[in-house]
Amino acid sequence: GAMLLWSLWSAILLLPPLEAAEEDNERAGCSTAVNDLVYIVDGSWSVGFSDFDTAKQWLINITSQFDISSHYTQVAVIQYSDTPRLEIPLGKHQSGVKLIQAIQSITYLGGNTQTGRAIKFAVDHVFASSHRASQVKNRIAVVVTDGRSQDDVVDASMEARVQGITVFAVGVGSEITTSELVSIANRPSSAYVLYAEDYTTIEHIQGSMEQKLCEESVCPTRIPVASRDERGFELMLGMNVQKKAKKIPGSLISEAAYTLTASTDITENTRDIFPEGLPPSYVFVATLRLKGSSSKLTFDLWRVLSKDKEIQAAVTLSGKDKTVIFTTTSMTEKEQRVTFKAGFQVGMLYDGKWHQFKVLVRPRQVISFLDDQLIQEIMLEPVEPIYINGETQVAKRRGTDITVPVEIQKLRLYCDPHQSERETACEIHSVVRAPLSAVSTTQSCSQLIKYQLGPQGQRGLPGPMVTHSCTHHFIL
Repeated sequence: GAMLLWSLWSAILLLPPLEAAEEDNERAGCSTAVNDLVYIVDGSWSVGFSDFDTAKQWLINITSQFDISSHYTQVAVIQYSDTPRLEIPLGKHQSGVKLIQAIQSITYLGGNTQTGRAIKFAVDHVFASSHRASQVKNRIAVVVTDGRSQDDVVDASMEARVQGITVFAVGVGSEITTSELVSIANRPSSAYVLYAEDYTTIEHIQGSMEQKLCEESVCPTRIPVASRDERGFELMLGMNVQKKAKKIPGSLISEAAYTLTASTDITENTRDIFPEGLPPSYVFVATLRLKGSSSKLTFDLWRVLSKDKEIQAAVTLSGKDKTVIFTTTSMTEKEQRVTFKAGFQVGMLYDGKWHQFKVLVRPRQVISFLDDQLIQEIMLEPVEPIYINGETQVAKRRGTDITVPVEIQKLRLYCDPHQSERETACEIHSVVRAPLSAVSTTQSCSQLIKYQLGPQGQRGLPGPMVTHSCTHHFIL
């Protein structure tokens, strides 16, 4: 009897910590990234007292998206003028509250602007002092300056890159030298240099700074797209669709697609696909064709399940209702679902032809597009990081492991929300609408579109007007 009691007791004693520990390990997202993050902040006379306070508040706002702890993100702050001053050593504060108090109490230095010296100090003394050298996934420096350094920034910034430190440069005001910011920051500068008109408008770039820091933490992989690399997840490759499914001709002669049959099982461990979880904003893009019965079924085109089979993220197609459902996490409920059903537009997805469906997910809203046409914009409640200890799957009946036959040409997740504007639906005949026989198929989509629009004038072909081309970016 005593033995039984003892085993019951030990079971009770052991349970809660074990469960908690497991849960802690398994949620992943930007907030749980393992970063050493060092802010290098200009405290020279040109900044001024009140703008320096604004800069501190900006740092606090950005920092609050991370889980500050010995396990996750650790922050240091260097203020510099003639010399750098270590205001907060790396990892000194193991909670967000303490860190914010410490940032608030930093006093303004004043003096000249020796940015190079401050970056060198960060590399040699602050990053080098990290106690977590082996565990840290990302070492990130954010240099905030009004941009007239009185010393050389090139050598120190090159040394940072050699050491594997990612450097963002934030230029504030009209006096900044673009070339200086470009030499401070990592390449491409379009991704690592940010500008604010002045300190009073620095909050306008808070969202993009947060997203960029998250992409750095969560989206290490790159997808080659036209003349650039995009951060994201090439799901066709990651999910082994090309290996497991049979290759078929795609929407254009230049495109390959793959057909999934009932016996094709596209299932992978989420940890292998999204090792650091999902970023706060992303663009899910799928180019697919639903033929026969699959256009009348309800199934998850893509889903991320927890170990207990609860949905963490999913794009569900319902041919019966001619709708698309997006599911994500929720801070208050088990999940939150939004349904896109703008009349015939979504319905076209189920007409047996090739279509591109795109979901742009932001922290508080989700927007859907079919073949580049905006369908609907729906607000979201706050989400939380996903569990990554389950599975990620493609083309499964809701709640089962049964595969729904579907033809897939593209399945991608981009981390940069602006990729939504760049990723046009050129690969779809119905969008291109050019007599393909008249064009050599080796020509790129943008040439095809140029050919199709032709010079304006009476010789223009009658027909529906095309409102965009593959080469232009449209901000919606």
